[in-house]
Amino acid sequence: MPRYLLFPGRHHLLTRFQAGYLRQLAAQGDDLLADGDGATRSEDTGGATGSEDAGGATVVWAVTSANHENTRRNPVPYHRREAAIERFSVLAGLRSVVVPVFDTVPTDRFAEVTLKTVAASTGLELTPADTVVACSTPEVAAMYERLGFRIAGVEADVEPTPVRPWDVLLRLADDDPSWRDLTHPATVDVYRRYRLDDLVRSVVNDPVVGDEGGLTTTRDYRTYAEAFSDAAQRKWDAVREHVRPGRIVDVGCGAGAVLELADREPALRESDLIGVEVARHLFEECVHKKAQGVFANPNVFFYRRNVLGGAVFAPRSVDTTMTSALTHEIWSYGERMASLRRFVQALYDHTVPGGVWINSDVCGPDGQDRTVHLRLATTDGVNPPTPRADLAALPAGEVTAYVDALSTRARLDQFAVDYRFPFAYRQVDGADGVVELTLGAAMDFLTRKDYTDNWLSETQEQFCGLEYADWKSLLTDVGFEIDPASATSRNDWIVTNRLAPVAALSTPAGEPLDWPVTHVRLIARRPVNT
Repeated sequence: MPRYLLFPGRHHLLTRFQAGYLRQLAAQGDDLLADGDGATRSEDTGGATGSEDAGGATVVWAVTSANHENTRRNPVPYHRREAAIERFSVLAGLRSVVVPVFDTVPTDRFAEVTLKTVAASTGLELTPADTVVACSTPEVAAMYERLGFRIAGVEADVEPTPVRPWDVLLRLADDDPSWRDLTHPATVDVYRRYRLDDLVRSVVNDPVVGDEGGLTTTRDYRTYAEAFSDAAQRKWDAVREHVRPGRIVDVGCGAGAVLELADREPALRESDLIGVEVARHLFEECVHKKAQGVFANPNVFFYRRNVLGGAVFAPRSVDTTMTSALTHEIWSYGERMASLRRFVQALYDHTVPGGVWINSDVCGPDGQDRTVHLRLATTDGVNPPTPRADLAALPAGEVTAYVDALSTRARLDQFAVDYRFPFAYRQVDGADGVVELTLGAAMDFLTRKDYTDNWLSETQEQFCGLEYADWKSLLTDVGFEIDPASATSRNDWIVTNRLAPVAALSTPAGEPLDWPVTHVRLIARRPVNT
């Protein structure tokens, strides 16, 4: 009867210890199941030099999170992990089968899911009668033990405990040269050939992107994808006349909706259409669309990159760059002006002379530091005596329900608690629902107060960081020329439907103020002679 050694894990990096451990464990063959202690106790820091199988058990590598890459938890794509495993198996003399296991929501049935995936992929029905599970993670090992499998503890079987693969990978990210001494030559070779060491350093040390590849852990990307799709035609209509054919890049492309419209333009049929997106969920939707034949242009490409990590394209290589609802995120999640300036400089550098950057985003009001009075409705919801400080600990649905139930005035108090950019405000004496604050702070709250589906995500971003004069100064300082078509605007639908019914602005003396601008469109060109 064939014997198997099931080895579940992410397997981003393979170690010399694993080579010796697995070779000795697999060589026990039928004895694996009969021996009261199936694990080996010796460490081998080398590897076999030939490709002959060591005999005995076949190692079944269940590579988990196989559909994830470029995230802090899963930096290396599956196909590179598979390549390293196959080379590792040859050098270590192991007979191996490699199976991708897609990520799932947390479940105590993870072991059953993995076994069913192996069966569907390979036809192998692994059972406790013919399989030992190699696993050093106690929580995962316990799931297989409940199913009757014997466990070989890998690193957990040895004293002193060897450095675990993930800790070796973190040494790599920290530029600790000892990672090479601990890593199996197969992984070192694949990392070197495909520059995966640079990828790991970049992704693991990324200051912005979280473990799962998004800007925040609370964002509902389904909602964002739908919003991008709904607004795509309006966004494209606003920029299409300024687009220069050639190499066209949409940075922060979301689910690729604007590029879909660019793809339909006859004048752009010879252009390259390139989408850059940092959020894994949205990037995967772009790739899915391309695979389904949504784009007619064969020269459509998508890259998953964090634009704050440095240049994405070569100097003077891009004819048109489009950004929409992106620059306020760079400001918010980076180092404000320092990060935004680096981004603008990178766009200038990759733009060809005569090329254009088209930026559409929210904008701070002119004179946003001036003091105003803001009257807010108090009868359109409940008014708790104090705001809650524990929303981050609640399920997303409960957060939405709680904020939805607040009055507009009470919602300001909750916003002040959750907002990542502190601002000062005070209740005006003797005026119910009236607060004193700066115009910029007032508009940051008013333009965010209705985004309750993503409340804890939206409160991480500042919409009114820059006003139009700041934008013009920044762009011209970097070297761009500002096209006369650039302008600010006010979203009157928001004013009519979201602001005016529940709020009013005035000077501290009580003189009514008109609602200020909310958005900016910048057409920035690199001069031809630069």
